[in-house]
Amino acid sequence: MKRIFAVALGLVTAIGGFVDIGNLVTSGVTGARFSMSLTWAIVVGTIGMTVYAEMAGRVAAVAGRPVFHVVRERLGVRFGLFNLLACCLLNLLTLAAEIGGIGMALELVSDVSYLLWVPLIALALWGALWRLPFKVIENLFGVIGLSLLVFIVALFWLPVDWGSLTSSALHPSVPPTEAYTTYFFYAVSLIGACLVPYQIIFFSSGGVEEGWTRSSMFQMRLNTIVGFPLGGVLSIAIMATSAVVLQPLGTDVGHLSQVGLPVALALGKVGLAFAIVGFFAATFAAGAEATLSTGYAVSQYFGWAWGKWLRPSSAPQFHVICLITMILGTMLVLTTIDPITITLVAVVLGAAAIPLTFLPVLVIANDRDYLGDQVNGRFANVMGVVFLAVTVVVSVVTLPLLFWTRGGA
Repeated sequence: MKRIFAVALGLVTAIGGFVDIGNLVTSGVTGARFSMSLTWAIVVGTIGMTVYAEMAGRVAAVAGRPVFHVVRERLGVRFGLFNLLACCLLNLLTLAAEIGGIGMALELVSDVSYLLWVPLIALALWGALWRLPFKVIENLFGVIGLSLLVFIVALFWLPVDWGSLTSSALHPSVPPTEAYTTYFFYAVSLIGACLVPYQIIFFSSGGVEEGWTRSSMFQMRLNTIVGFPLGGVLSIAIMATSAVVLQPLGTDVGHLSQVGLPVALALGKVGLAFAIVGFFAATFAAGAEATLSTGYAVSQYFGWAWGKWLRPSSAPQFHVICLITMILGTMLVLTTIDPITITLVAVVLGAAAIPLTFLPVLVIANDRDYLGDQVNGRFANVMGVVFLAVTVVVSVVTLPLLFWTRGGA
């Protein structure tokens, strides 16, 4: 029973970690503008994330190697440094977006500007990272994040033309009011929101922190193979509720309140309360993960002691890097740059950097010196190569689309 409970909590953690501010915003925006025509992008991103998270988790469980240790070892010091800098920049943007998302969730409850909440959010995040055990952060916010399942309930409660919704998902097309470049910009955004490098870093480093071994393989695989797809289903539900309610109104998404509007219309104040709690939990957990991932990446690259379980006196560089990341992320939000804009930039730039993280994971997952009989099989390699090719294409077109469409405007 204890093992089953641990697996269940792992699944909850995977769901809560997958749906962050990037998924919330991009799913809401694309549902309102394109109906279900970009469902395929969520499916592609979710499968790719599942494939590479399983590889990273297997490397952590069998070889005891987190991702950035592998990046430095396989890509070399110089190229690894470039990867590290890109990772830190993306994590900083992600953290700022998550802090802004937490603030907007609190703004919905209090009518107090999200900017006034930012310093308190930063203190709360740092307090959680400083005082709460690793497992508590994972499980507590993962369980609370299940409140986002209210979007699935709302979808079935709303008056939905299921034939039209299904047709839009299965026969994607660009609406007459939208340009093809804009359509593909948001496709890249959705894929980038699913294939987030910091989640791979956090997942593998967390596995090492928790002492995963070969005996942990079943739990790890269940977390990835079931948990991440469930997160993808949740993203599709958010897109669908926006398509049903916001698209007919011609409403564009510029705030979390608009993402939650379909739930409020379907289920009233109680439903909206669940949605707000889910927004808070998902963004808070993702903010903690982005902060820790920066500490993991930098410490692993330079060979410093790392781990949340270590006291600051035993891993001073790791804790200082986490603190500096938190301060810089908070300062970025306080510049008053729109958190939705930061979110879209973060997921798009993240899409451009995906191959830098995923390539060394694929390489090490085929190395028998590290994994022995647990190296990739034929199916895992085919999937890995296919999705690596997808991420390379995405990384090539990302920046041109960002500038061409002026950020999807």
